[in-house]
Amino acid sequence: MADGVGSLSGWSGDPTEVTSYVGRDVETGEARRLLEVSSLVTLTGPGGVGKTRLAWRIAAAHREATADEVAFVSLAELREPALLVPTVANVLGFGDRSAKPAIEVVVEALRASRLLLVLDNCEHLVDSCAWFADTIVRECPQVTVLATSRQSLGVAGERVLPVPPLAVPEQGDSFERVVSDESVRLFVDRATAVAPSFRLTEDDVEPLIRLCRRLDGLPLAIELAAVRARALSLRQLADRLDRQFSVLTKDRRGRPERHETMRALIDWSHDLCTGPERLLWARASVFSGSFDLDAAEQVCSGGELPSERVLEVVDGLLDKSILLREEYPGGVRYRMLESVREYGVDRLSETGGTAERRKRHRDWFAELSGRYAAEWLETDQLGWIGRLRREHANLRVALDFCTGGPEDAVIGLRMLRDVKEFWIVRGLNTEGRMWVRRLDEAAAADVPERAHVLWLSGFLALVQGDMPAYRCMVDRAAVEAEAVGDELAAAYVLHVRAYAALIGNDMPQASRLFGTAIDLFRAHGDEGADLWASYNHGLAIWLDGDIDRGRAVLAESVERCERRGEVFWRGWALWSRAAAEYLQGDLSVASRCCEQILRLHPRVDDRVVVGFTLTVLAGCAARTGRPNRAAILQGAAMNVWRTVGAWPTRYEAFTEPLQADTDAVTAALGWEVAIKEFADGAAMPTGDAIAYALEERSLAPRKQAAQVLTKRETEIAHVVAEGLTNQEIADRLGIARRTVDTHIDHILTKLGYSNRVQVATWVTRSADPA
Repeated sequence: MADGVGSLSGWSGDPTEVTSYVGRDVETGEARRLLEVSSLVTLTGPGGVGKTRLAWRIAAAHREATADEVAFVSLAELREPALLVPTVANVLGFGDRSAKPAIEVVVEALRASRLLLVLDNCEHLVDSCAWFADTIVRECPQVTVLATSRQSLGVAGERVLPVPPLAVPEQGDSFERVVSDESVRLFVDRATAVAPSFRLTEDDVEPLIRLCRRLDGLPLAIELAAVRARALSLRQLADRLDRQFSVLTKDRRGRPERHETMRALIDWSHDLCTGPERLLWARASVFSGSFDLDAAEQVCSGGELPSERVLEVVDGLLDKSILLREEYPGGVRYRMLESVREYGVDRLSETGGTAERRKRHRDWFAELSGRYAAEWLETDQLGWIGRLRREHANLRVALDFCTGGPEDAVIGLRMLRDVKEFWIVRGLNTEGRMWVRRLDEAAAADVPERAHVLWLSGFLALVQGDMPAYRCMVDRAAVEAEAVGDELAAAYVLHVRAYAALIGNDMPQASRLFGTAIDLFRAHGDEGADLWASYNHGLAIWLDGDIDRGRAVLAESVERCERRGEVFWRGWALWSRAAAEYLQGDLSVASRCCEQILRLHPRVDDRVVVGFTLTVLAGCAARTGRPNRAAILQGAAMNVWRTVGAWPTRYEAFTEPLQADTDAVTAALGWEVAIKEFADGAAMPTGDAIAYALEERSLAPRKQAAQVLTKRETEIAHVVAEGLTNQEIADRLGIARRTVDTHIDHILTKLGYSNRVQVATWVTRSADPA
C-alpha cells in the first residue's frame, strides 16, 4: 500500500478543518460502533449537513484507536463511473500496469490489508460505488468501507447512519444553554474567524436562537451566514434571514424542507453578491475541483466582467466564503464546496451560457496542454507534472467536452498527444486508453491527429500486458501515419514495437527498431522522444551482445538527462544501466545506479521503477554473498510489484536470472529462514524498503516490533497472557468482540507471531528482560 495512506491520503480539503470542527461527538461515537459490527457504513444526509467533515473525523478517530491504515478518496470531482476503481487505486498507490480488470488488481492488493477506506460524495456515482463497496467488503475481509452519500448505497449488510443537523437552541433557553449548542458554537467559531472582535452577549440570545433555528442547524448554511457577522449585528442578520425565508413558508404550513433551507440560504448569499460576483460564481462552476487565477481570467471573463476585474471579483467571493482559498507550491488556487458549485451550475444553465463557458474552459486547457508539450523538457519538469496532477479533474472535463462532436474531437486528440507523458509518468494507463477510445469514436475518419493517439493507446496496452489491444492499436497507427505522411507518428510506432521486442527478449529486433526511431526523432527535433528511446536502445544493444557500445549509449543517455535537468527519463536510463550491468556486467556499478534511482524517487514518485530497482538490488546482493539482504529486498520488491499490478518476469530477459538468484538465496538460507526474511521485506512500507535498500536503516528484529504496539494493543496482549478468550477480553474491557479480534490480529502481525502462546511468552519476557 502507498506510503501516506495511514495519514488519510486522498483528502482534498484542509486538515486543520478537523481540529476546529464543532460538535458531532455523538455521531462520531455511533459511527465507530457501527464500524465495529459492519464492514460497510454509509453516512447519509442532504448537501451542507457536514458528511465529509464527519467522515474525516471518524477516520481520524478510527486510525488513532486501531492504528489501521486509512485512505480517504474524494469522488466529488469524478464524473466518469468507469474511472471509479482506477481513481481509488491511484489514491491507494496501486499501479495500473495489468491487463486484468482494475477491480481484480485492487482486490488482490487489499485482500490481506487492514484498512478503513472512505468513499466521499458517492451520490452521483451511487450504482458504481455500491458495486465497488460490495465487492471490496466481500473479497477483502479486513477492509472496512465508510461512505458518504445523499442516499444509501443499498448494499446487503450496509449500516446507514443519517447525519442530522447540529443541535439548535430552543426558544426561552438561557444564555448558558444557548452557547453550549453545537450550531451556536459553530456560528461563533466562524463569525470570530471573519470578525475577531465578535462577542456574544445576553442581548444576542433571542436573535441567535432565531437565526440558528432558521438555518436548521445545517453547518454549511451556518458558515455562509456567519460571514455576515462582519457587516451586520446578530439582530440585523436574523431579521434579514426572516425576510429571505418568508417566501418559502408562504402558503404552506410549517418550516421549509432542509434542502429548501439550504437553497434559500445560498439564494440569500447570491442576492448579496454584486452582478460581476454572480457572473463569476456561475461561470466558475464549469471548473472541476480547484482552479487558478489565470484560468479564471480566461474562462470567466467577458461582458460585464472584463478580465482585468476578475481578481477583484475573486477577492469578493473569497470574502463571502463562496470561493475557498488553497495554497500550493508556486501559487494559490480556488475551489467551491460542492453545494455551492451545483448552485452555480443551475444559475449558468438558466442563462443559457453553459456551452460557451465549457468551450472556453476546454480552450484554456487545450492551450495549457500545448504549453506543457512545448515546455516540459525546457523548464521545471516536475513542476509541470505537479500542475497537471492538480488540473487532472479539469483535464477530464475538457476531454469529455471534446467527445461531443468531430470538430471538438480533433482538439481532444491534440490534447492527448500534447500531454502524453502525463499518462505515462503517472501510470494512468486505463484512463488514457479510455480517452483515446472515446475521442477516436467521436472524430471524423480522416483526422491526421489520430495516428499519434493510437500509438499512445498501443503503448499503454503493452505495458498492461494487453497484447491483442497493443497489436490492434499500433497496426492502426501505422496505417494512419502512412496515409497522412506523418513520419513522426511512424517513428513512435517503431518505438512502441521496439519496446515490445525488448520485453519479449528479441534484442536484435529491438535494437534495429529503436535505432531507426531515434534517427527519425532527431530529424524532427523531438528531443523528449529521443531521450525516451535512447536508454531503451542502449539496453537492447548491450543485451544483444555489444556491451561496450551499449554501455556508451547508456552513459550518454544518463549524461544528457542530467545536463538538461530531466528527472523522469533519467531514472529509467539509470535503471537500464543497472539492469544491463546486473545481467552481464559490473554488480558494483549496478548497485550505484540503483542507489541514484532511489534517491530520485521522492521527486519522481514512480513506483514501477522502484520495483525494478529493488529487484536488481536483490539480485546484486544474492550474487555477492548477502543472501539475507537479498531475501529481504526480494520481498520488498514483490510487495511493490503487487501494488502496481505487474511482475518483472513479464520481461523475459529477467526470468532465468531471477529464478537463479532465488534458488541461490534459498540454498544458502534454507526455506524456513528465506521465507521469514522474504516476509519481513514484504511487510515493509515502500519508504522503509527504500531506506533499507540505501542502507540508511536496518531491519528491526522481530522482538523490537512491540515498540509499534498501541496502548490498547499492549493492554490486550497482557490480558491474552492471562489465558482469557476473546469474548472474555471484550467483556472485561467493555468493547466489542469484533474489536478484540481485530486487535489480536494486529498484535500477531506486528510481533511476527502465529498464535496466542507466543504472545503470552512475549509478555512474560517483556516483564522480565533478564
